[in-house]
Amino acid sequence: MENKIKIYEKGIEEYSKIDAVIGNFFMVLWIVLGTIVCWLLYPLIAWFYFAFGVILVYIVLRKLVCTNCYYYDKLCHIGWGKLAALLFKKGDIEKFSTGVGIKMAPFVYGSLTLIPLIILITSMFKGLTLFKISILILLLLIGFYSGIISRKKSCAKCKMKLICPGSAIKENAMR
Repeated sequence: MENKIKIYEKGIEEYSKIDAVIGNFFMVLWIVLGTIVCWLLYPLIAWFYFAFGVILVYIVLRKLVCTNCYYYDKLCHIGWGKLAALLFKKGDIEKFSTGVGIKMAPFVYGSLTLIPLIILITSMFKGLTLFKISILILLLLIGFYSGIISRKKSCAKCKMKLICPGSAIKENAMR
């Protein structure tokens, strides 16, 4: 099965537990901050946002993406291969790059970022507070860390980077 796809052989077999803890800390913080922002607009929207974030990130995408990943039942950079193995049976690694989850992931993560940013910036026109500025800065820092720093660091060592459409590191011309 794995010999039909191109795995990055020099990639790390399993990431450290500390990587998974840090990655999940930032993911939970991202969802919590977005929920707080939505609460500023309307508490019911905050509950929907929180449910949207937790269910899609920790359940739906784990089923649609992680079950087809090399790191299924292993610690990937955020530990979701282990989570997927606890919840779902193993999928087919050959379906990883073409599955609906890979196409859905940018929408999910984009929504987790854009919804609170739009609400927060809009609310700043009604009243600028230090609290709102602090939340905005934290959201932007998390987005920068998750979208650039963490992705580049984890994708560089990932065995899936050659076939992952979301990889921040492309080595098609290298080696």
